[in-house]
Amino acid sequence: MKTKKQRWLWLRFDRALAHDLLQQGIILFVLLVIMFAVSYIMLSFSHADWQEFCAKKDISQWLLPLYLLIDTNALNNLYFSDDGKSIHGWMLFASSFTYVVGVFIFSGMIISVMTNAIEQRIRNHREGRLHYLKSGHYVIVGYDDMVPSIISHIFNKDEDAYVLILTAKDTIGIRERLLKSFSEQRMKHIIINYGHRTSTEYYKDIRLESAEEVFVVGNHSNPAHDAINVECVDSISRYLKDKEQKPARITCAFKDLDTYAAFKTSEIFKEIKNLKIDFLPYNFYTGWAKQVFVKRFYRDFDNPGQEYRYPLVYGNGIKPGDDKYVHLVFVGTTNFAVAFAMEAAHVLHFPNADKRKTRITFIDVNADKEKDEFITRNRHFFEVQPYWYSDLTVAKTDKEKDAETPQKPNDEYVIFADDSQAFLDVEFEFIKGNVFSKKVQDEISKWAKEHKDDIQCLSIFLALADQRENFVMGMNMPDEVYANEVPVFIRQNRSDNFVTNLRNEDTKKEGEKFTYSVVKDGKVKSKERDARYAHIYPFGMNETAFSADDHSLKRAKLINYLYSTANYETYKFQGILVLDAIPEAKIWEEANAMWQKLSVALKWSNLYNSYTMRTKQRTLRAMRGLDIDDESRDYDTLSDYEVEQLAIVEHNRWNVEKLLMGYRKPKKDEDKYVYSEFAGKLKKNKDLFVHHDIRPFDQLNTIKELDYEFARYIPWIMKMTEK
Repeated sequence: MKTKKQRWLWLRFDRALAHDLLQQGIILFVLLVIMFAVSYIMLSFSHADWQEFCAKKDISQWLLPLYLLIDTNALNNLYFSDDGKSIHGWMLFASSFTYVVGVFIFSGMIISVMTNAIEQRIRNHREGRLHYLKSGHYVIVGYDDMVPSIISHIFNKDEDAYVLILTAKDTIGIRERLLKSFSEQRMKHIIINYGHRTSTEYYKDIRLESAEEVFVVGNHSNPAHDAINVECVDSISRYLKDKEQKPARITCAFKDLDTYAAFKTSEIFKEIKNLKIDFLPYNFYTGWAKQVFVKRFYRDFDNPGQEYRYPLVYGNGIKPGDDKYVHLVFVGTTNFAVAFAMEAAHVLHFPNADKRKTRITFIDVNADKEKDEFITRNRHFFEVQPYWYSDLTVAKTDKEKDAETPQKPNDEYVIFADDSQAFLDVEFEFIKGNVFSKKVQDEISKWAKEHKDDIQCLSIFLALADQRENFVMGMNMPDEVYANEVPVFIRQNRSDNFVTNLRNEDTKKEGEKFTYSVVKDGKVKSKERDARYAHIYPFGMNETAFSADDHSLKRAKLINYLYSTANYETYKFQGILVLDAIPEAKIWEEANAMWQKLSVALKWSNLYNSYTMRTKQRTLRAMRGLDIDDESRDYDTLSDYEVEQLAIVEHNRWNVEKLLMGYRKPKKDEDKYVYSEFAGKLKKNKDLFVHHDIRPFDQLNTIKELDYEFARYIPWIMKMTEK
C-alpha cells in the first residue's frame, strides 16, 4: 500500500502532466536536465578518452551528452573511430544508454506532448476554458431559453458586437442549441466560456470589468433561480468595487413575480448604484406583457429577422365621453395572466374614466381562491376599489333567475367611504367557471357581440401553463369571437410557427377574398372579411422572450429630468424655448446623472409613466379625429382641453401605479389634506409608502398643476426620443 506522501506526490505529478502545455513542457525539460546530468556523469566515470574525442571533433565536452540525447544519428558517428576501429568499454555503454533515453524523450515524449497539447487546446476551446475577449464585449451570465433573444437584442444594437456566455452547463450542447437560431457567421461572434456565475475567479478570466453590458440570466429550471441571481449580482458588485472600468448596465432576470415586485421599491442593490452602474431587474412574464402592450411585436423563432405586429387592445383609440371601454379577459390565473393583468393596469388609461373603466377579467375554475391571493398581493388597491365576482359553476333556480338583479361590485375590502373610494379607472373581475362550460362560453359570446357593436374593446388571453390546452381553447372559442375579429392571444412555450402560419393563411390577402354572404329581404348581401383564425396571436415563447425597451428608458430619464428641474413654487418646468436652446448632449448628460441618484421606487414610477406615452399619443390622435396610426400632428402643441384631459389621465395612471407598487391611501388621521396645519409632518409618511396625493384628481391641491404641465411636454418628450 502506498503511503500518503506517495499518493500526494503522484497526485501532484498527474495534475501537472494533465494541466496544460506549459506544465508538460516543464516536466519534459526537467527530465532532459536530469538525463543530461546522468549522461555526463556516466561518461565521466567511463574511463574512456571521450574528452580527447571531443577535442578532435571540436565538440565541447559539455555538449556531447546533449548531442547524444537529441541527435538520433549521434551514436553512429561515435561508434567508429577515425581509424575504423570500434569504440568499446564504458564509453560505448554510456553513449548507448544516453542515446536510448534521448530517443525515448525526443522521438516519443515530445511528439506525445505536442499531440496531447493540440488535442487539449481543442478540447479546452470546445469546453469554453480558453479566453479571448479583453474589452468592449457583452457578457451573459448563466444560460436558459431566453438567451437567444438577448443575443438578438445585442446584435440589433451592434451587429459587430462580441457576446460572451459564462455558464456551468455543457458548452458544446449550448453551441448546438444556438446554431438553431444563429448562422455560423454570427456564431463567430459568440464565445461560450465555462464558469460558475457566483465565483469572482471566473470574472477575471472573462474581463467582466471591461464589458459593455452584463446580463445575469441564470437558469429558470432551478428552484433557487432568484436567490442565486441575487448572490451573483452581489458577487459582481464586490468584484467591480475596486476596478477602474465598469459595465454601463447590469440587467438581472428574476423568475418570481413577488421577488420582482420587491425590487421595484427596495434598495437591495445599493452597491451597484454606488458604483454608478444602471441596474435593471427583468422578469420573463412582465417582459412579455410589455412586448404585447407597449412595444407590440414578436419575432419569428425560425427567422430571427422577421417581426410581426400585435394589435392595439384599445382598437382605434378612446376619446373623452366614449361609452366603450377596454376589456381584457385572462383564462387562468397563472404567472403570465397575473403579470399581464398588472402591466395592463399600469398602462391602459383613457380619458373617459368618468363613464367607463378599463376592466380586467380572470376566468378560472378556482377563481374564488385565486382572487383572495390576488387581492392580498395588492391589498391597498382593493382598499380603494371594489371588485366584481361571479360564480358560473352553480345552477340557478327559476325563482333566483326571476329575482335576479344587476350584478353589484363587492366592496368587502374597501376601507374608505363616499368619494374616497372607487375613484380608480381600472377594475378587476373574477369569474369562477370552466372556459368550455356553456355559461362561460355564453358570457364570452356576449362580450364578443359588444366588441362588434363598439361597446367594448375585447381581447382574450389564453394563459394556462399547458401549451396544448391554450391551443385547444384558441381553436374552439365561440363563433362570435372569430366573426367579430376579437384578438385572441395564445400562450406558446417555444415556437410561434403554427399560430402565426394559421393566422397568415386565414388573413385576407391582396388579390384574394373571403366573402361572407347573408340573405336579407329576399336579397343576398355580401361583405369581405377575414377567415376564422385571422386574429389569433402567439405570446410567451421562451426563445424570443427578451426585448429591452431602450426608448421607454430614455423617456423615463427625460420625465425625471423635467420634474427634477421644475420650479415647485410656480409648478412649472423649464420652458420649451429654454430646453431647445440647451444642447441635446448636455440635456442627456444631466438626465443620466440625475437618473443615477434616483431611488428604485422613483425610477419605476418614471418608467411606468414612460410606458404609457404611446397610449397617450394615440389618445391625442383619436381626440383630433385622426387615424390611430397618423403621426402627422404628434409634435403639435396641445390645446387647453387636451391638456386638461391628459392631465386627468396621468393622475389616474399615477394613482393605480402607486397602489400596485405598495403605497396606500392615507386614512383620515394621516391625511395632510384633512389636517393641513400638520401638513409638513404628515408629508413625511411618504417615506413609509403612505402617499397623500392618492385621491381623485378634483381633490388635489395645487400639485395638480404639475399634471397639466407634464401633459404640455408630451410632444417634446416624444420628439427627443424618436430615434
